[in-house]
Amino acid sequence: MSDPMDMVIGAAEPASRDSAAAEKRRKAARAAEDAGDRMGAIALYRKAAGADAGDTDSIFRLAFLLDLTGEEDEAMSLYERLIELQPAPVNALMNLAVLYEDRADFARAEKCLRQVLDTNPNHLRARLFMKDVAASREMVIDDDGDRDVAKRNALLDTPVTDFDLSVRARNCLKKMNIRSLGDLLRVSEAELMGYKNFGEATLVEIKQMLSGKGLRLGQRLDDQRRQSRRDLFESLRGSGNEAALARPVTEIEFSVRVRKALQLLGIHTLGDLASRTEAELMGVKNFGATSLYEVKARLTEHGLALRNLDE
Repeated sequence: MSDPMDMVIGAAEPASRDSAAAEKRRKAARAAEDAGDRMGAIALYRKAAGADAGDTDSIFRLAFLLDLTGEEDEAMSLYERLIELQPAPVNALMNLAVLYEDRADFARAEKCLRQVLDTNPNHLRARLFMKDVAASREMVIDDDGDRDVAKRNALLDTPVTDFDLSVRARNCLKKMNIRSLGDLLRVSEAELMGYKNFGEATLVEIKQMLSGKGLRLGQRLDDQRRQSRRDLFESLRGSGNEAALARPVTEIEFSVRVRKALQLLGIHTLGDLASRTEAELMGVKNFGATSLYEVKARLTEHGLALRNLDE
């Protein structure tokens, strides 16, 4: 979730409130958070918000912590209360959009994100998440299509050993931990060609097999990368480092060779980069071990890492 320090507060203060008591409890709540006492912090933020209904910082932190502890309904209610402010707090809108999307309420999620983008069209996290929400909406399938979905899933679960492939191709896929047809659709040509002893003839063989079934390499990569970004966000949630996912790679001190490779792969943010694999990067021409070390080092500095091929 977003860091509350980025909130935009613009509502008028209520006529009467005990701001001194609210501030005292808010400080105590922060101390409880720092000490790892999440439930104690929640209790104190409740008291702070009760003492001062206009204490938006306490309300935000309360919603944030309630979401982390699984109390999503109450968290959503508090965020909804916050976004009634003018202007609405940006990070409350972002966090509420995440909760709406988790519940497949795509219309409300998009509404929150549009409010952010109307104010800041270049807000990277909002732009990326808007794409994910739109993709999730498109993936919703009517009940009438369940039978077709089951049939497709059965095809994707088919072991690659069931297909007419050469021994070399089978061995390469096995070493890459590619067991099923679905696994094969999650890798790109660059990843395959970046693997040791994987040659052009083997690539052509696999592409022809997939083409005969109306499929192609990398067909499911977009879904994989979206899921990878979400997993990364969840793993960083609450740490204060999740904002690193939206940081543009142009702001990072990469060498010219690495920058060219990232440009070729369409990688714009650290989140995009962390959703790629070593093999995918190594499949880019002139991208070697030194460049890979450089990328890993920069990601580590931001608490990130490249995706494992078997994730």
